[in-house]
Amino acid sequence: MGFDIWNLKEIGRGVEAKTLTVPSEILRMKRKYWVLLIVCLSLLLLDQWTKHLVLQKLPLHHSAEVIPGFFNLTHVRNTGGAFGIFGGKGDIGLAFFVAVSLIAVGTIIFLLIKLKEHEKTLILSFSLVLSGAIGNLIDRLRHGEVVDFLDFYVLSFHWPAFNIADSAICIGIGLMALELLTHDLRQRRKHQITSTK
Repeated sequence: MGFDIWNLKEIGRGVEAKTLTVPSEILRMKRKYWVLLIVCLSLLLLDQWTKHLVLQKLPLHHSAEVIPGFFNLTHVRNTGGAFGIFGGKGDIGLAFFVAVSLIAVGTIIFLLIKLKEHEKTLILSFSLVLSGAIGNLIDRLRHGEVVDFLDFYVLSFHWPAFNIADSAICIGIGLMALELLTHDLRQRRKHQITSTK
């Protein structure tokens, strides 16, 4: 079953143009790619713009107080993984994290393609994780390390500094976990209902 998106006649010639039909499945699939495109472009622009501002306005290892006793903008660099895990200088570390990021990006794209159109929460969560992975990959390729600047703390206890890309990854993983948990609960309820009948 197709959907007719073009049925025109050539002006002045009177020759009927060929009808181009696109299967309705392809039109439905495009929605998840629109979500991916909008989320990725929006978050990548926000992530790179905020990092650019930090690089321009805030010297390395300097802070600007935003909310006293709770939140600073602090310019730090991260050579490791999320929240500085496995940090270390050197070309081997950089090559490792670039390779891991590329594998992660490829895997997420593959999984996104496999998702069904009705799996909206998973589509959004994978789009968020992909945006974050690409945002930090851009940093590694440009600077050899990731620019972090969001510094939350209470008294002298600081959460490791992070950025917009890290936030997108964490929110995406959180949504994914929530969706998998609620899916499991729905399946249990359905099983209980069918077993009581």
